[in-house]
Order: sequence, then C-alpha cells, then structure tokens
Amino acid sequence: METIPKWTLDPVPGTAEYEVPLPDGLSREPSALLAAHARVLAALSGEREVTVGYVAAKGERPRPCPLTVGTGSWHDLLDHIREAGADLAVQGAEDEPAAFETVLDPHGGRGPEDTVLHVAFEEHTLRLRYRTDVLDADAAARIAGYHLTALAQLAADPDAEPGRQSLLSDDELRFQLDGLAGPHRELPDRRVHELFEARVLAHPDAVAAVRGDQEWTYQELNSRANQLGRALLTRALRREDVVAVVMERDLDWMAAVLAVLKAGGVYLPIEPHFPAERIAATLARAGCELVLTEDGSTTTLDGADTDARVLHVDTAYAENHPDGDLGVPVSAGQLAYIYFTSGSTGEPKGAMCEHAGFLNHVHAKLDDLGVGEGQVVAQTAPQCFDISLWQLVSALLVGGRTLLVAQEVILDVPRFVDTITGGRVNVLQVVPSYLEAVLAELEQRPRELPDLHCVSVTGEAVKKELVERWFAAEPGIRLVNAYGLTETSDDTNHEVMSRVPDQDRVPLGRPVANVRVYVVDEDLSPVPLGAPGEIVFSGVCVGRGYVNDPDRTRAAFTTDPYRPGERLYRSGDHGRWLPDGKLEFLGRRDSQVKIRGFRIEIGEIENALLRVPGVRDGAVVVVGGTRLVAFCAGSARFDSAAVRERLAVSLPAYMVPSAVHWRESLPLTANGKTDRKTLTGLAGELDAAGNGSGAGRGTHAPGTASERRVAAAWAQVLGIPGDRIDRRDHFFDRGGTSLAAVKLAIALDRAITLKDVTRHPVLADLAGLLDTPAAS
Repeated sequence: METIPKWTLDPVPGTAEYEVPLPDGLSREPSALLAAHARVLAALSGEREVTVGYVAAKGERPRPCPLTVGTGSWHDLLDHIREAGADLAVQGAEDEPAAFETVLDPHGGRGPEDTVLHVAFEEHTLRLRYRTDVLDADAAARIAGYHLTALAQLAADPDAEPGRQSLLSDDELRFQLDGLAGPHRELPDRRVHELFEARVLAHPDAVAAVRGDQEWTYQELNSRANQLGRALLTRALRREDVVAVVMERDLDWMAAVLAVLKAGGVYLPIEPHFPAERIAATLARAGCELVLTEDGSTTTLDGADTDARVLHVDTAYAENHPDGDLGVPVSAGQLAYIYFTSGSTGEPKGAMCEHAGFLNHVHAKLDDLGVGEGQVVAQTAPQCFDISLWQLVSALLVGGRTLLVAQEVILDVPRFVDTITGGRVNVLQVVPSYLEAVLAELEQRPRELPDLHCVSVTGEAVKKELVERWFAAEPGIRLVNAYGLTETSDDTNHEVMSRVPDQDRVPLGRPVANVRVYVVDEDLSPVPLGAPGEIVFSGVCVGRGYVNDPDRTRAAFTTDPYRPGERLYRSGDHGRWLPDGKLEFLGRRDSQVKIRGFRIEIGEIENALLRVPGVRDGAVVVVGGTRLVAFCAGSARFDSAAVRERLAVSLPAYMVPSAVHWRESLPLTANGKTDRKTLTGLAGELDAAGNGSGAGRGTHAPGTASERRVAAAWAQVLGIPGDRIDRRDHFFDRGGTSLAAVKLAIALDRAITLKDVTRHPVLADLAGLLDTPAAS
C-alpha cells in the first residue's frame, strides 16, 4: 500500500503546487514540522511506521528517516524524532541519492521532481508540490490542512496522543458521514410478507415459483404459507419465537419461510445435511423450541440432541387450517431472521436481523438489479447462505417469479446454463468461483442468453480478470459486484458494471439506499479520504447483534458516535474510499476468510481440530485462496482421513480441510506464535509434491493417453504442476471440491460427469472411463 493514497479522477503527468499561509502560534521548529508530517503520513497510510525523506540541513539531499507514530504523546514523538535526528547526523549524507514517495524540507527547498509529495516550509508559508497523476488540487488542499491541524494540535496540547486526534476538517467529516452515504429512500410501512400478500390480491393466478416440473401460483403459495403459519400459531408460537426450518430448497421451503414471517416468528435456516452436533448447537444457541421440516430432511436432525418440537409440513397441511392471511401484527423493528456464521471461538454465532433491514435490502436488489413485474429471479444459494433469502422472495414483491434451481443442476454446469436459459431467468446471483465455471462452459459452447440482463457476484472478492472475461463473452449483460455482511442484512454496496472498471481492483461500489458506511481507525474516527481503515456500518441495515451472545455482540456492535441511538457494526474488513465515491475492499486483518462464498473463521476449525483425540496442537491455513489445509502435532502419527471424518461430525463440509498433515511440532515465530506464513508455504510445497506420493516419477506417472489427458485437466483445475500428478492420486485428497469436479468435467469436454469423479476419484480409474465409450 502506498503512503500517499491516489486521489484524482483525471490523472495527468506533471506537477502542481499548493500554498497556504502558516497561522501565527504554530511552531516552525524542524522537529515539530517533522512530527506533524509523520502524523499526517501515518494517517494517510494507515500505518504506525512511516519513512520520511527528510532534508536535515538546507541544500542537502533528503535522507531516509524512519519514524513510529505510536500510542504515546506528542512529547514522546518529539523525543523519538530527536533520536532519529541524532542517527541521521551519525549517518551523514548518502553517497547515492535515494528516491522517496514523500519529502519534508523544513528549509524551503525544491527537492526532486519525481517525488509524489514534497512538503516545504518557507518563512510564513506551507508549500506542497505534488504529482498530478496521483493527487488533484482538492486532495492537496486537504493534505495541507492535515499538516496545519497537526501543528495546531501539537501546540495546543503536547501531552495528547496524536493518534487519537482527528486531522479531518468539519467539511470533510460531514462529507464522509453524509455525502458518501447511500441515498435516502422512503420505505413502505409494511413487511416483506405483507407486500407479497398485496401481490397475491393483484394477480392470484400468476405463477409465483417454479422448481423443476412443479409450479405454484401466487394464490397457491400464499395458501400453503398461511396454513403452515396457523399450524405454528396453534403450537403457541409467540412474537419473535425462533422457528428452525430444516428443509431442502423446494417449494414447501418457500412456503415455510413465508409462514414463519407471517406468524411473527424468526426464521432460522438449517441445512438438512449439517452434522447432528452442529444442528443441536445451533438450536440451543438460538433458543429454538420449534422445528419445521419435511420427510427426507431429518436424517441428521433425528440424531441431534435437542428438546425442540418437530413439525412436518405434511402434518401441518393435513390439519386443514384456514388459508386466509393471518393478520398477525409485525413491526419494522421486530426480528425477521437469524443466520449463523462461523465463529473464531469455535462456536458459530447467530446474526439477528430485523424486518426493516430485510425490507431495505430487498428493495435495493429490486432497484439496482432491475427486478420488475414479470421478471424471473434464480434462487441458487444454499439455505444457510444469507443471499438465499432475497433470491427467494424479491420477485414476489413486484409480480415476478422465483425459479428454484436444484443443487444437482447447479453441480452440472451445462445443465445449469440450460436451466437458466429455459427458465427465462432475468436476474442471477452466484459466487465468482462458480461464475468462472459458467464462463468456461460458455467459452467452450457459446450460446445465447436472451433473457438474462443482470448477473450479480458476491461472497468473495471478484477479480478484474473475471470481469474482463465476462464482458468479452456477454457484453450486453450487466455485472453487479455485491458486498455486505450477514450482520448488516446482507449486501450494503452495489457496483453496477456495464463494462470493465478502470481500476486494478473491482470496486465494491456505493452504499445502497438508507445505508451509511464509514472507513475508520481503531477509535472509530473516519480516516482521511483515500486512506485505508476498517469498514463499519450504520443505518437501517445494522442487525441487533448475535443471539444469546452478549460478549461477541459487544465486541462487534456499538452505538454510532455520530448518530446517537443508532447501531453501528464493525465488520473487520478493511477498505478505502475512491475519488468517485465508491468503496474499495483491501482485505481483512483477522483470521476470517471466505471460501466459495462462505464466511469461515479459521479459529472455529482449529478449535474442532484440537478436540480430535491425539491432536496436541493444530493450525489451519488457506492455500491458493480456495483450499483449507490443516497441520496437526501429536505424539504419534494419525490417519489424516480419520481426522477429516472426525471434523465432519461437527463442521459443515465446506469447513473441513481438504488435506491434513502431521508434524512432530508446528513452526513458531520469534515471539512464540504459530508461524502461519511458513505453514502456508509448506502446504503449497506438499501440494505440489503430491504429499510425498512419488507423483510424476517412475512407473506411477500417468502412462496412457487418457491418463495424461486427465492429468493435464487436473493440473489446470487444481493448480498443480502436471509433473507432480500420480496416476494413483485421489482427486479430492489433492484439493478437489465439488465445484472443482464441475470444472474438471468442462475441461474434459464433458467426457465425464460429476458423478464419475465422485465414484472414481483416483486418476487411473477416472481415465479408464475415457477409454470406455458407454462409461457415462
């Protein structure tokens, strides 16, 4: 990250100057000027340690002066500067001139022309010379103002901590708080399910939802939801009681979700295949006493240790409750749903969101993705993924149609594309890694997508290369980069693209309506425009916290210091504002990652790892941005497959590492912490070497033409060197996933299927299918 953040909409080569008079009463001592300059650079870079090109004496060349703007006072910083000055005096002038991004000259010199920012103090004037390909005039004026503010703060209270004092002017602060917020939008004083009910009255016989060959009209869907809702109420469901829905993504699931909302309950999604231990823990943490399920979805639920009552939808339908609207009063501030996400302490945390935030998010999707009457929205996301909810209900609010796409269809990309086309889908949302698979299919077998007008990607950072490929293949279909968190009622920012963006990174876009986003330092003070900081949220989007979890709620949720009474959520994501008012994502500074769209706390997996018998120490790292790899230490070697099986008892499949490696002890850093950087490198080496399988050597190298063809496809899909692949290798042990298997089928021109890879994961066996004409 550069020290001076780029801030100009019109970058042109050259330099310009900005001058401002120095007010009376400000120190002109070189040490004070250097202290103020260091404070400004720390704020602009987001780093405590900065290096200044410093001109120690008039006429000299600038020399590197590393400084730390710590947690101490201005006095402490001045003492640090005096020590640095002594070091400079000992060093003497450099033999070779060094290049600096910034130079401070307290003696008024001109300095090198290629410097991004040259700051000079000359008599009663502060003069900035800046490169116009990096900064515009407004940015230069702000930076000059930061210097004057820092000098004024030093003069006013030398005992204060500079890191806790804001450099922003009132105008900039107001712009960040208000000018960068999403537009104001009046929301109807009705809930999502009530707006659906209005649509039922408007066109009861229109098709509301389709799954495979089955379709329901608005009237049929509403009738079913009302019957289920009354079945819940007869079981003494009260306001904000939690109802777990353990069902596949089918039409009854859709009715069940609406039923919970209509009855004033709180929707808690649980996937039927989740481990029994995790289901029990989720129900207990949520205080859930009622489960709505269906035949075929109770295999692990039956084994969960819970006292919750279980209601089957068929039982509820058979009770023949009236099918008119329930009319249960539901307020905007009432809880709508709880989604559980991975937790760093080893236990998932349930994010609680209210109806107002839910409705606001759905309206943002309707507006920005262009969902209108007669439009078809694809429902593709798993139930535990919060994006599944807007996909499910948004079309119902405007007289559109929801197409529920079965999981087996999603895992067969050619079939998925055919389903989207045949279902006349207008709006689609997928994770970037899946869009890559769709693009690979379209690049191999181009076809028209006549009805699709908008594709949204979310869940993980989208690479510019993917956007370039998309618009090369489908220049007429908009691409929307959606960003948000479960705790903020899902997406808070939309970057709507009709072409490839100019920036190297794909921006997150502007906040959606009624959402305020701040980029702040650790004290929740907005950082200078363009500087990196933590992304935090305020407004209707912010949820209520984590269910029955006050400690973790206090750690992430607080009161907006600029709008008393409103909630604020600290995301842990880091980003910065761009000159066009859009947000840019820079990463995270904790152990949370996203794999195929799922938020994962590494700590939760490591805690589960330490519960495996024989594991004394454990660590999990991410390889290639897509694979989880575990390292374990213990007194004796263990079977890695057995460890993965044990983890699968308590963790969903997407959180189980694809590989587990044993070590006598884990490497440590100099301060005694687990050396994750070393482990990440080691994981890559083991992966490339086939974990000692002898891959690519001797008689075990792929031998037949089919084996070499499969090995080349594995190398492409898994990112493994071809000469490191053994004919005895197991696809899933080498890091393969169901999505990777989908990509493999595409790479092999659909000569094999996903089921083939699952049934024949060993390379030689899979290659044998290519030699058998009727294999698939």
